[in-house]
Amino acid sequence: MKLQFEPDLDFQVRAIDAVCDLFRGQEQARDLATGASSAGSASSLLRSAGPASGSGNHLALDSATLEKNLHDVQKRNGIVPSTSVESLDFTVEMETGTGKTYVYLRTIYELNRRYGFSKFLVVVPSIAIKEGVYKALQTTEEHFKSLFSGTPADYYLYDSRRLGHVRNFASSARIQIMVITVGAINKSDINNLYKENERTYGEPPVSLIQGVRPIVIVDEPQSVDGGLAGRGRQALRRMEPLCTLRYSATHVDEHHMVYRLDAVDAYEQGLVKKIEIASASIEDAVNRPYVRVVSANYKGGVISTRLELLDGTRGRISRRVRTVRDGDDLESLTAHSLYRGHRVGEICLLEGYRFVELIHPDGATRLAVGDTWGDVDDAIYNRQMIRRTIREHLTKEARLLPQGIKVLTLFFVDAVEKYRAYDASGGAVKGEYARIFEEEYETLARLPEFRTVFSADGPLDASDVHEGYFSIDRKGGWTDTNERNQAGRDAAERAYNLIMREKEALLALTTPLRFLFSHSALREGWDNPNVFQICALRDIRGTRQRRQTIGRGLRLCVNQQGERVRADDINTLTVVASESYEEFAATLQRELEAEIGVRFGIVERRDFAAIRFENADGEATTIGAEGSAGIWAHLHDAGYISARGEISDSLRRALRDRTLTLPDEWLPQRPEIERKLSRIVGKPQITDASARRTIAPRPEVLEDPEFHSLWSRIKHKTIYRLHFDSETLIRNCTEELRHGPAVPSTTIRWTRAGVGISRSGVEIGVLGEGGTVSVSEGETPLPDVLNELQSRSDLSRGDVCRIILESGRLEDFRRNPRRFIETAADAIRSGKRKTLGDGIKYERRGKKDYYSRSLFKTQELHEHLAGNLLAARKSIYHSVVCDSETEKKFAQGLENHESVKLYAKLPPWFRIPTPLGSYNPDWAVLVRLEGEERLYFVVETKGSVLSEDLRLIEKWKIECGRKHFEAIGRGANAARFVVGQRVQSLFAPISRR
Repeated sequence: MKLQFEPDLDFQVRAIDAVCDLFRGQEQARDLATGASSAGSASSLLRSAGPASGSGNHLALDSATLEKNLHDVQKRNGIVPSTSVESLDFTVEMETGTGKTYVYLRTIYELNRRYGFSKFLVVVPSIAIKEGVYKALQTTEEHFKSLFSGTPADYYLYDSRRLGHVRNFASSARIQIMVITVGAINKSDINNLYKENERTYGEPPVSLIQGVRPIVIVDEPQSVDGGLAGRGRQALRRMEPLCTLRYSATHVDEHHMVYRLDAVDAYEQGLVKKIEIASASIEDAVNRPYVRVVSANYKGGVISTRLELLDGTRGRISRRVRTVRDGDDLESLTAHSLYRGHRVGEICLLEGYRFVELIHPDGATRLAVGDTWGDVDDAIYNRQMIRRTIREHLTKEARLLPQGIKVLTLFFVDAVEKYRAYDASGGAVKGEYARIFEEEYETLARLPEFRTVFSADGPLDASDVHEGYFSIDRKGGWTDTNERNQAGRDAAERAYNLIMREKEALLALTTPLRFLFSHSALREGWDNPNVFQICALRDIRGTRQRRQTIGRGLRLCVNQQGERVRADDINTLTVVASESYEEFAATLQRELEAEIGVRFGIVERRDFAAIRFENADGEATTIGAEGSAGIWAHLHDAGYISARGEISDSLRRALRDRTLTLPDEWLPQRPEIERKLSRIVGKPQITDASARRTIAPRPEVLEDPEFHSLWSRIKHKTIYRLHFDSETLIRNCTEELRHGPAVPSTTIRWTRAGVGISRSGVEIGVLGEGGTVSVSEGETPLPDVLNELQSRSDLSRGDVCRIILESGRLEDFRRNPRRFIETAADAIRSGKRKTLGDGIKYERRGKKDYYSRSLFKTQELHEHLAGNLLAARKSIYHSVVCDSETEKKFAQGLENHESVKLYAKLPPWFRIPTPLGSYNPDWAVLVRLEGEERLYFVVETKGSVLSEDLRLIEKWKIECGRKHFEAIGRGANAARFVVGQRVQSLFAPISRR
């Protein structure tokens, strides 16, 4: 296979022109060979490599011309102009997967073609990126020759043992591209680059580089620089470059920005794969104390940490994030006895050494942000993660294989020994992850649904389809990557010689390798267009950034001809994540906000600068930073946005109704401006506080004798009395537990969710449930079930024991003790409710104890002006507030039925006391039939009127309501209590009379 390149992609051409146009007006350098001899002195070599020879870079532009060129480029690309050009440091921002390396390599050729620049030093932060750049130079060589009329170029990796490359770099008139790691140049006291060497005529090699004024290209400058005053930044200056070009998706210091294609732009324009999450969430694991450190913060002079804990304060135990401080007792905080003896110890926020100390009965444990303690057994969890990833891979392979697209999957692991270990004699043995992978692969590969993935000979051998890529020590063993010293860099290079230089082989269907396991080795500098699945195994959930993780698979895929495939239904990256999809999306949004500086849902002053159009002379131009700031000021003055750029509801309405006002000069660009604003506004709606109003009653209805007659029949208050015996109570509780819901096992639930990235934020949409898998929590202590239930039910231990034994569900307690206790507690509560409901009796209170009609005037009714209001003619209020679609349809029916004379949606203050809390019926209705017969109703509207469909607590409250109205009125003229969905339910009892 040979990868094919597309030379006419607009976003790449614009990035190339952005840099090249900085030097507009520069004369073409003469292309003369040097007269230097290989035996000449270093000084003569440097002299011959000067501007006159054509072998060095020379800049003839003055600062005023450079500044004008820079401002022209910035305006064209919608970037706020730089105030001055004191240093020739320029920045190009391109999202991972959009061809950043291709762009700067092609820029080298274009700079040479236009201006004769020939010396380029590419500085990278790691061996991985160095090997990636070298591979890119190899694969693009023929492509660039076809674009640039066969212009020759020499490219090589800097090697302190091969300083002939440095001599060639200085003396050759051809394009020279040297790729070097920052680790080789950032320590002038020990790096060989700064030491005198006879192979460079007794001069330090760096002198030859400095003499030709190279254009320095920095790949991932945020990692190269080492901070604003770091060694890397100082080392770059020591190269004495003609200028510095910085390329990254994430810039710490933007310098002079000339082109920007950030993550949001790339995603909205379809330049990278879509993202979906296969999220694993643990459910019903409530029998062991569990702690996960979400974050640790210092705010307002207080150090705190956010912990995910098993929380019982809301009744049912669930995982909940709580903010705690050192010394906090977790049992008190969570109302969960599992945390007895657990408290928060030290919270350390030192950079590079952040941890939270957990004090527990067995000692103390230090947890980093993202670490978990006391969760489901790691081996079980990791097996399910690996299994799911293999299934995702095979499913996608079955669909894409007929189209000639090979599917690759990348696993990030937390330690080399989890994949490859060594026995006492030094022999390699399969680690835990390798063994699990092969077992699960062999099982899944036999399923009929994946038969089309394999040839007639059956599935590939499991050992052939996966491989690990880690640093290799001098003995040939794998080790964790560490490039802080030369030995570590050498070990890393031995690993990348294999993976980086066989990129096309990995893409070929004839190569069986499909699954790659690695550690930090593949974090940056390596990607492959056909990575469709990425699985970050759970131990590294908190240490690997989401954006860094997904960046390895964002590139659009290629087919077997090496051609880019742009179909949306194919290019989807599935991230198998050990966290909820909501958490993944929220964290990804925070990372994007921190790294690329975007403020989601905020209108920025520069947002309209890049909108392109033709001016009166037919020339292509943009609104520019100044024009964009003017549009922003207008939006602010018109009340569309706040001083921080926050969106108001008036802007939402203006976009919806097409009533947006703009400055006259920009009215021709109105469609593009509206599209930009619509992307920022997004889908979420904000309730407008100004739309809240008071709903007043109609005085004419309130004083109508008909309403007096209705109200007199329902206004009275009651009290209730309870009568029951203990045997009935125990019998009811036992029946409720015997027939109650099943006690769940601990499970991992898989959910698939799509991720959308736009200026409004990182949005998530559930695509479907992926099923559940039962797992074991491991050895768990059995709590005192009788004591727990006694404290929750106020029954005696003997009564609780009878209920459990007679229900026949003791085995459920052994399987999941805590969930059984919750189920049993619910059953006992239900039994008590049933007993209370059967034994309850209502009595009318005194004659003066009732709800007065005056409350309609004194108790104001408030509601937002939204879809829950219905204009009314027959109601006591001008508008009816409907809590559901069922209520809205019922109200419309009341309005339309000719026999309904008036009605009231009963306000919140109209309440009936019950043992289960107060009850508020829905409606009071007056019906007048032919003649003068009047009927009075109190109505409860429900989506379903079947008893089994109603929640138990609702059912008993409704029954209490029925008994209440029976107590306050009897006979033909009493108000009738009806439960129904439609108005016709009022007339059913009439037809049966």
